[in-house]
Amino acid sequence: MHPAPSVIVFTTLSGLGFGLLFFLGLGMPAATGFTAFVFFAMAYILAVGGLMASTFHLGHPERALKAFSQWRSSWLSREAWAAVAALVVMAAFGAGTVFMGARFSALGLAGAAFSLAVVYTTSMIYAQLKTIPRWNTRLTPVLFLSLSLAGGALLAGQTSFALILLPLAGVVQVLWWMQGDKALGASGTNMATATGLGNGAAGGNGATGATGATVRAFEAPHTGTNYLLREFVHVVGRKHAQKLRVIAFGLAYALPVLLLLLPFSHALAGVAVLCHVAGVAVSRWLFFAEAEHVVGLYYGKRAA
Repeated sequence: MHPAPSVIVFTTLSGLGFGLLFFLGLGMPAATGFTAFVFFAMAYILAVGGLMASTFHLGHPERALKAFSQWRSSWLSREAWAAVAALVVMAAFGAGTVFMGARFSALGLAGAAFSLAVVYTTSMIYAQLKTIPRWNTRLTPVLFLSLSLAGGALLAGQTSFALILLPLAGVVQVLWWMQGDKALGASGTNMATATGLGNGAAGGNGATGATGATVRAFEAPHTGTNYLLREFVHVVGRKHAQKLRVIAFGLAYALPVLLLLLPFSHALAGVAVLCHVAGVAVSRWLFFAEAEHVVGLYYGKRAA
């Protein structure tokens, strides 16, 4: 998949923002007044900023409001409704903590639940796609949720939770990479099925065509590029991807944990947050860049 900057910003920032809102809804940190305002402002800037960035990837951003009408069948629409619910409920909860010094627990718990629902619905936009085997796994929602919770704990200053959630998210990330590397091959999709010359053509089987010969690309379907190639086919060299995975893992998980284990200081905490955000951004770039859409097989750009 083409790693568009807008969706990288969206998935990185919104996950962190709603993760922070989750902890704020649980009363962590137990701040009121101006301190609470700073935490809520940071959460809303991240969450709303990420959601706004996602609209730039739409063909017609001015039609974004129409996403709310398809909630019965669209995970994108469900995400929109969950986001509105989370932001509205948490705004009411935040108003109580900032202006009245009171925490309305029921509102906080509801807002925390809606915040997690936003992250889950976002993940399902990708996890539902059978045409992208790397994403089409139960680990995709687990990855999104674990990253959101780990980042939220880090931003909320909940060191004890962060020291547990960051390593757990790191393990999920590695498992997701390992499973993803096998996903296209395990999907049963190949050049023969992509061109219709395999299982669906005169009794062919797998990569073998109806005549018993192996199906392979002789010429590209056309000489120029098109929307499918621009949007759905992005090839990353294996060595390049492995280096980026090491960078992503080190910045998003390993380095923040090491920094949190040192004697606490606001400077180290700030560096840990910045490292985590940078690492998540790199992992999100890989999330899209490494995703092999099966249409790439038809164009001879993939090998299952």
